[in-house]
Amino acid sequence: MINKTTFTSKRTLIALSLTALLSACGDNDNDFSNIQQPAPTPPTSPAPAPEPIPAFSPDGTLSADVTWTKYGVPHVTADNLESMAYGVGYAFARDNLCVLADQILKYNSERAKYFGPDAVPGSGDSEHLINDFGFITLGIRELAEENLPRLSANSRAMFQGYTAGYNRYLNETPVDEQDQSCAGQPWVTEIDSVDLLTYSLGVALLPGAANFLGPMFIAAPEGESYLPTPAASSTESTASIKIAPTVKVPDRNPQEMGSNGWGLGSDKTTNGKGMVLGNPHFPHTGNLRFWNFHAQVPGHLNVTGGSLMGLPGAVNIGFNENVAWTHTFSTAEHFVVYQLTLDENDEAGLTHVVDGNRRTIYEKPMQIDVAVGGGQTITLEKTAYYTNYGPMIEVPGNFDWSDTNAFAIKDANLPNFDIVDHWLAMNMATSMDEFKQAFKDYDGVIFNNTMAASSDGQVFYVDDSTVPNLTETAIEQLTTNPLLIQTKAAAGFTVLPGNISQFDFEGPVPYEEAPKYEGTDSVQNSNDSYWLTNLNSPIVVSNPLFGNVDNQQSLRSRMGQQFIENEAGSDGTFTPQEVEGLLFNNRSYLAENILPSLLEACANQGDTPVNVDGTAVDISVSCAALEDWDGTMNLTSTGAHVFREFAFQFNQAPQWETPFSLEMPVTTPSGLMQNDVTLQQLARATQVIEEAGIAFDAPLGDVQFVERSLPDGTASGVKLPWAGAHNIEGGFNVFDVSSNRNGTLLPRHSYETINNNTAMSAQAEGYHINYGTSWAMVINFTDEGPKGRGILTYSQSRKYGSDHFLDQTRLYSTQPTLRDIYFTEEEIEANKIEHVTLSSD
Repeated sequence: MINKTTFTSKRTLIALSLTALLSACGDNDNDFSNIQQPAPTPPTSPAPAPEPIPAFSPDGTLSADVTWTKYGVPHVTADNLESMAYGVGYAFARDNLCVLADQILKYNSERAKYFGPDAVPGSGDSEHLINDFGFITLGIRELAEENLPRLSANSRAMFQGYTAGYNRYLNETPVDEQDQSCAGQPWVTEIDSVDLLTYSLGVALLPGAANFLGPMFIAAPEGESYLPTPAASSTESTASIKIAPTVKVPDRNPQEMGSNGWGLGSDKTTNGKGMVLGNPHFPHTGNLRFWNFHAQVPGHLNVTGGSLMGLPGAVNIGFNENVAWTHTFSTAEHFVVYQLTLDENDEAGLTHVVDGNRRTIYEKPMQIDVAVGGGQTITLEKTAYYTNYGPMIEVPGNFDWSDTNAFAIKDANLPNFDIVDHWLAMNMATSMDEFKQAFKDYDGVIFNNTMAASSDGQVFYVDDSTVPNLTETAIEQLTTNPLLIQTKAAAGFTVLPGNISQFDFEGPVPYEEAPKYEGTDSVQNSNDSYWLTNLNSPIVVSNPLFGNVDNQQSLRSRMGQQFIENEAGSDGTFTPQEVEGLLFNNRSYLAENILPSLLEACANQGDTPVNVDGTAVDISVSCAALEDWDGTMNLTSTGAHVFREFAFQFNQAPQWETPFSLEMPVTTPSGLMQNDVTLQQLARATQVIEEAGIAFDAPLGDVQFVERSLPDGTASGVKLPWAGAHNIEGGFNVFDVSSNRNGTLLPRHSYETINNNTAMSAQAEGYHINYGTSWAMVINFTDEGPKGRGILTYSQSRKYGSDHFLDQTRLYSTQPTLRDIYFTEEEIEANKIEHVTLSSD
């Protein structure tokens, strides 16, 4: 309601000001009769707005045509978003039913109900208790139930259609034809829109609060126990349940998500149009698998590319007729931890102080069911604690809840309801301006940089991931206060005082203040900050939560910058073939910089052993292998693993001859110091290879491989040779070995590495690849429309024995390459392998 007194006084002041202005001008100056008025411009009719995309099926009947082309890529066509998502959900479930079923269980806090309290039964790790109580603490299921009716019609239609398609596949497919990793299990059930929205809200927390479930689990006031107890209705005790979790300071990116992304504009492409390289590096198993599909609602939507599972019909990384785009994991922070000052007068420790005012720490009762064996479950209950910032957390020895201080986490993505609308707006953009508008209208790109190029040769970069919008006071203190700077360096994330409201934030940074670049030359990112997106026009913003500037770049970033700046074609521009060649050349930036000096050190050492912790190590066999190495990480590259193992050692204590220089940020540090440390590093690498029992002159294809698991999680025994580099040696097309980048409970095998400072396994006799380049694509706009090539290196389906379980994997294994992306009706028809018309009628 408008306060009439205030409104009148403001109007009076404006009137008085105008009167004073006119009086000061004098009588002659107030005669405006000599001023010639411009001729009135006839009103113009605004351009008709495009018809909105139909959201729901008008008669409630869902209908979609699905055509599969080579490599099992579905092309889904429907008349509305709900029906389109219905077809996409069905096709996705056919390939990846078990992964989504597992994740629905996870975010609905039901892991302990089916799998007991521990990830390792009887260990007391309490992983499933932590998961289930953690997501109840965050309240994502409650948020989904409350807010689903408030979502846009488009989002609701896509959630509704996708789940209907998923359920159709589950219900009409015999159990023995489903993925046997989960087929017939009691937790594989129909899902609904609330389930899928809950999953979406959980995924949004991956770079933030979802990593703090353990600290939430043990958070309790001093003198109170965090341990769950049997509910009053339960007749069982917890005596048989060992609860002894290990809680450490969380990592902001525990799954080490990474990527390369380029947008090349008219100044950088041979045909003067836009081009995009997308190269996400993600886990090859588990909840972060990409999946390739094509979605069409004629007259409104025509988009293809790759998406993380569970996004209901929108494409994460791909292209339409007008714009292509890709993403990389941002260095930005998406949460703040607040140190609370507790009220000394509250003996319960449930009051803290902000600006001298008392604030309550609220209690939230929670219950979960826990399997205890023999088909029995018990109900456990526990209390979570909340503040105006968010959930309370505790990490013993680092973030303790004492009688004077405590800690809480505030995540800018809790909740984030923009995810589907934001990507759908990108998918439907008819120009670069419309693509940018998606970022102005929504904040659904939760943890990514975005690089894009348009058909007319424009390029665009933005880190509009969901970053806390700190006040000027908070930014000033965070960048100048030594205590806050040191705390952030020690913790790995921002910690601010919670007793002053000026350190709080409301919502994410608006689009206008996000780091961005627009032009016709190039944008790139390889997981360093936004700073050197365009080498000739560095970006700097005031909010330090977006990442560092003036800092040393990774070897992979430097390789990417070298490609763009120095390795275009003879005319200084790129063709798609040249970009694909750079992606898959598998060179090593570190080797190109220091290998000659390392070989010189080898020559100087000769046959003289190197002393490593009292052991004499003959490095001559490693030196001989390096002498014959071609400097790449390709299948036939002999001795490549020797340099990789040296790189692992070098990374522990780099012996750079020339230090980092801000004047040469992508070419320094450089050069190798030839000293005892360098020789010992090569000697330790030699020891690792000897322990693994691998020939020093073995080709990389004999040492690095992909091997899938059988449905029961045991090794299949089929090892496919694998080309590709590693971050450690400055590769661009990178792969890695990991036993923990999965996020699901689906069974799989892994091999123990020799130590924590290598990816080499003696048991595996090499590197068992399960992470890295996943959905890779090169898209070039032409006079005939977009032309693309891409590959999903681990193939479309995780269902063992499926035709599309290993087909793209074998293609890459034979020789790293992309395959054609079919976009036009003619291309789809010419490469069709199957077609169905789905109808809910």
